[in-house]
This record gives sequence, C-alpha cells and structure tokens, in this order.
Amino acid sequence: MRESQSGTAGRNVVVVGTQWGDEGKGKVVDWLTDHAQGVVRFQGGHNAGHTLVIKGVKTALQLIPSGIMRDGVACYIGNGVVVDPSHLLLEIGRLEAVGLDVRSRLFISESCPLILPFHVEVDKAREALRESSGAGKIGTTGKGIGPAYEDKVARRALRVQDLKHPERFAEKLRELLALHNFALTGYLNSTPLEFQPIFDMAMLAAEQIQPMMADVGYALHTANRAGANLLFEGAQGTLLDIDHGTYPYVTSSNCVAGNAAAGAGVGPDLLHYILGITKAYTTRVGSGPFPTELPMDEPGTVGHHLSTVGQERGTVTGRPRRCGWLDAAALKRSIIINGVSGLCITKLDVLDGLAEIKVCVGYELHGSRVDILPLDADDIKACVPIYESFPGWTETTFGVTAWDALPVNARRYLERVQSFIGAPIDMVSTGPDRDHTILLRHPYQN
Repeated sequence: MRESQSGTAGRNVVVVGTQWGDEGKGKVVDWLTDHAQGVVRFQGGHNAGHTLVIKGVKTALQLIPSGIMRDGVACYIGNGVVVDPSHLLLEIGRLEAVGLDVRSRLFISESCPLILPFHVEVDKAREALRESSGAGKIGTTGKGIGPAYEDKVARRALRVQDLKHPERFAEKLRELLALHNFALTGYLNSTPLEFQPIFDMAMLAAEQIQPMMADVGYALHTANRAGANLLFEGAQGTLLDIDHGTYPYVTSSNCVAGNAAAGAGVGPDLLHYILGITKAYTTRVGSGPFPTELPMDEPGTVGHHLSTVGQERGTVTGRPRRCGWLDAAALKRSIIINGVSGLCITKLDVLDGLAEIKVCVGYELHGSRVDILPLDADDIKACVPIYESFPGWTETTFGVTAWDALPVNARRYLERVQSFIGAPIDMVSTGPDRDHTILLRHPYQN
C-alpha cells in the first residue's frame, strides 16, 4: 500500500453482488461504513436499490451511496453511474426530510451521463414492442438506464458537466432529442417529446446539482492518500453484468469488481479487498434463465417458503423475486470474474426450519456434465441442475453473531459451500439489522 505524506494510505474494499442482484449488499455496505470515510457508487443508476434496516427502521436508497446514512461519511457518485437529475433531487429531498445532511457530503462526477425523459420513453416503448412482437421482455425497470448508456458509448450523451453551460446543453439536447424522437415515432410506435419542458427541468436541476459536482477520481485519490478508507459499492449483481452475465437478460453496465476502478476514476491498485455478497439461496428479478428456480405459488413448498420468509420483492420495482436453491456453480464463476477475496453469506436465517437443503454443484447440459455456469443464455436455459443435499436445522439462526452458536447443520452447509467455490466465507448475515452479523475475517484488516 502506498504511503502518503501524513502516513499510511487508507485501505479500500469493493462490495459486489455475486448473483442476479438483491443479495443484501446495502446492509453489508452500511455495516462496513463504520470503518470507511468515503462510500463510492461506480455503475448503474436508480434501477439499483439498497434496503437498510437501522434500529428497526427501513430505508430504501436507489442512487445515493449507502454511506449517506452515517454522519460524517463522504459519498461519491462516480463517472460510471448514469444520473437522472429529477430522481436524484427527489431522493435527496426524501433523505433531508428525515433530518440527514446530504448536500455537503455528496460529490457527483461531472462525467456522469444524464438520464433524460426521452431515455425513459424509449426504454418503455422498446419493452412494449418486444412483448407485442412475441420476442419477450428483457425485464428492464423502464427507468431509461439502457438508452442512457447507449448514448454514452455512442459519444453523444449529455453529461453532468453540460448542466453548467446552458447554451451548450440546449444545442446538444436539440440534436439528441431529434434522434430519439425519430426512433419513438418511426419505429417504436410512440409519441415525440418536446424540447422546452426537458430543457427547463434540466436547468432547474442544474442550480441545485452544480454545488455537488466534483472531480471524483482525483478526490478519491487525494482522500485515500491522506489516510481515508474507501468503500466501493456495487449495484445489481455479477450475473447481470453486460459482458459476463446471462446476456441479453442483463443490465447495461459492468457490475464486476474490476469496474470499480474505471467507474470511479482510480487505478486498480486502490482495490485492496473484494467482498462478494451472496444469499444462502438464489433469487432473480425479471426475465432470463435461472437453473435452480423453484415454483413459489403453492403454500408449503420450498419456493413459497423462500419467497415469503425472505420477503422477496424488488427494492426498486416491487416485483416478486423468483426464488431457488443456492447455485454454487454460478457462484463459482462470479468468484473467478471478481477475484473475490472473501464472501459474505446473507439471509441464512431464511433457511431455518427446512428439513432438507440443496446446493447446485453443476449441471447436465446436452448429455455432459458442466461444473460452472455457461455464458450462453440458451445453454443456461438447457441446464439441468445437479444437486447435493444436506439435512436442515430446526434451531433459529436469526440474529446469531458467533460462528460456534450456529446449528451444526448450518455450519456444515456453509463449510461445503466454501470448499466448493474456492473462496473463504468471511462474514455471515443472520438478519436485516446491521448487528445481525457473524464476522470471521474483517475486510478492513490486513
């Protein structure tokens, strides 16, 4: 680790989901923020959602980093995030309404692409067209995330820094709006949007956002060299990554740990420890293949148990999450892609009371055994999971804070998962509150 003039530079941790999102990253990030002076979002947009439970009070965040719940912690939105200015201000307003100081601690990269109303309309119209044509929905949240990232890679996006220059913003907006209106009317069977309302909204937002604009990459470098510990907070999950997920049923950004550097504007040498988050079972929101999925409608079934006991609904959309057994073969791929240093298993308590627990350790695919999740979505759809079975436990694990206090069968289950995936389990979450945590190795300690 590099030295600063004042002493040793801080230690940095990246938190990433290793499944299809919704693994409980928000609680873990909040727990780790006790040891961090800055929390960084590096990808995604307000399609992500982190639910925190602090002293029994539930708070849902979508765009603003989870560190905002802790006094004195700086929060950074890196250049890899797409920002809807209207939503950002609404979220700030909700947090300020409960007494949180947000604006003095929130720093937004000037390089963030903006999500504007035509991105939302294009997103919704595309999903409607896919459904009506029989192609099937991708399962987006309809918040304009994908179209905004498309404009970024096509080098035509309006960015946060453009909000500082009204004339430049207006010129770029007219050109971009014309392009998207052409798609809306000529292909997507939708209606065009008008320039003036979008421009007026953006200029009103600009007045409030401009004081929070920052050179985030340099700010992170400077803070870390001065001794600050940083926490890089991933959104979505590895299996939704645009390159490494179950394409095309994926999100529009890179969710993996390596993107923490590119999406925040720092070098990879500042990523010291990678903490992978996984549930003790598997869930997925939206469309796409899911080899270990279980039926959830029938009371008394395992799928119904996981759905109801786990309260499995999407933080952002409210959609019910599809549920199934832990897919350790998929988890193994995520461990490799992210270079996971240690794993945190969440929601272990949801398995309490099940007579038998299964773990997928491979698949049968076209007559052959496969030990790791394939990359092709059609192959994944054809995968038949191969399970190992374990006896369950009747004792409660809810709120347990010591490894030795877990039921013997719960420990055996976790030990088998650890040996199969080839990465250590460093933390176990046994409930939604930040104190419901078993710590085996601390990410912020060498």
